[in-house]
Amino acid sequence: MTIKDLQPSKVWENFYLLTRVPRPSKHEEKVREFLLDWAKERNIEAFTDKTGNVIMRVPATPGYENKKGIVFQGHMDMVPQKNADTVHDFENDPIETYVDGDWLKAKGTTLGADNGLGLALGMAMLESKDIQHGPLELLATYDEETGMTGAMLLEPGILKGEILINLDSEEEGELCIGCAGGLDATAYDEYQRKPMPENHLCYSLAVKGFSGGHSGIEINKCRANANKVAARILYSLLTEADVKLLDMEGGTLRNAIPRECFATVYVPADKVEKAKEIIDTIFAQVKNEYMVTDPNCNYLFEPYVCKEGEVCDPDECLYVEEATAIRYMQSILACPDGVERMSDQMPGLVETSNNLAIVNIYKGEFSVKCLMRSSVDSAKDLLALKINNLFALANIKVDFDGGYSGWAPNADSEILKLMKQTYCDMFGKEPHVMAVHAGLECGILSGAYPNWDMISCGPTLVSPHSPDERCYIPTVQKVWDYLIEVVKRV
Repeated sequence: MTIKDLQPSKVWENFYLLTRVPRPSKHEEKVREFLLDWAKERNIEAFTDKTGNVIMRVPATPGYENKKGIVFQGHMDMVPQKNADTVHDFENDPIETYVDGDWLKAKGTTLGADNGLGLALGMAMLESKDIQHGPLELLATYDEETGMTGAMLLEPGILKGEILINLDSEEEGELCIGCAGGLDATAYDEYQRKPMPENHLCYSLAVKGFSGGHSGIEINKCRANANKVAARILYSLLTEADVKLLDMEGGTLRNAIPRECFATVYVPADKVEKAKEIIDTIFAQVKNEYMVTDPNCNYLFEPYVCKEGEVCDPDECLYVEEATAIRYMQSILACPDGVERMSDQMPGLVETSNNLAIVNIYKGEFSVKCLMRSSVDSAKDLLALKINNLFALANIKVDFDGGYSGWAPNADSEILKLMKQTYCDMFGKEPHVMAVHAGLECGILSGAYPNWDMISCGPTLVSPHSPDERCYIPTVQKVWDYLIEVVKRV
């Protein structure tokens, strides 16, 4: 059996065609052209907007002209990942698929079911001649995986529908009704440095082994932030043991909870033991506080040793002026981090959070990079105000950018009620209604179309963004049948 033998045939045929078209993020030219040609061959109205999203439209079937218009939505790009032993050029080569029992997989690469299957479902809906529906549109955005650029630049008013059904969820039987918006904060400063004092020894400090994780999905697990732990230790060393700070580096990505943080310090020769006692005491407290969430955390505090053949750069041996270093540690310790507020609409869901993601203090430059998330835009703005004012008190400037809207859960959504009832009627059980504390295109799209009634669903996918990506074939037929009934009932 191959992909061409699978049912529903229209959906799988469209997905097969998409697998033949290279479409890595940032390189959507070929798939954009394919979508326009596909629509033209079927006499479906299609065009690109000013930024490069593809929009298709079909009129209502007779008797359904007064139904609310539905916009199906997915993204045209895919994550290009392959196994080390796989030869594949994602900008030119098609994806090769195979059927393995109930699973569709790719040969050594990502499958592109994220979000090719969502697009294939929407395309099949628009081309079908035997489905009763009101006005339908399909919005195919670009660059979702690396920046959500197409969603961010979508023009208000260009789409006519009143209901958005996003087809980028990855678990059949789940209905997603909310997600977090985001905003980047970067605090920055410049500082004076001093030469190494007499009778001091150079030591390196590393706090590591923390659990880390996704700063949205896993922020509610209350794991330790390595940057915070390091600042906690350094503040005590600076204020109690006359230690001098040379540099500090922690975290790697805005959307990852920091797992490690490193610093270099000067310690008075007669206070080395005191410094060790301070670190032992504080880290014992940290181990006790996070014994469940971060059981493997540990630290190293040892004399700094130059690598063999390494010549010490005098410019790297300067330390941060004492009062400035203390001010920096105070600001890091005071900066909000973790869950700020839980959702009132969805028990157990985080509404607002901040991840103090990256800290760099090096060669006269200080920076702290945060990622704020919230499903409520005003709450995100308030958190930004807190962070701005906190760093202002420390005489540190903050820039904000990369902001996008959240999608606040609405338990009274009409499309949610309809889709819950339809699922119960068809499958004899209720769907799982959920929301995620992470960025989805729905949150961004709601900024341009605040009156849309939105929901997200899709077939079951496993391990997207990796060569292990696969689709559970039976769920595609189930989602297809479900969507047909939903558009009929709207």
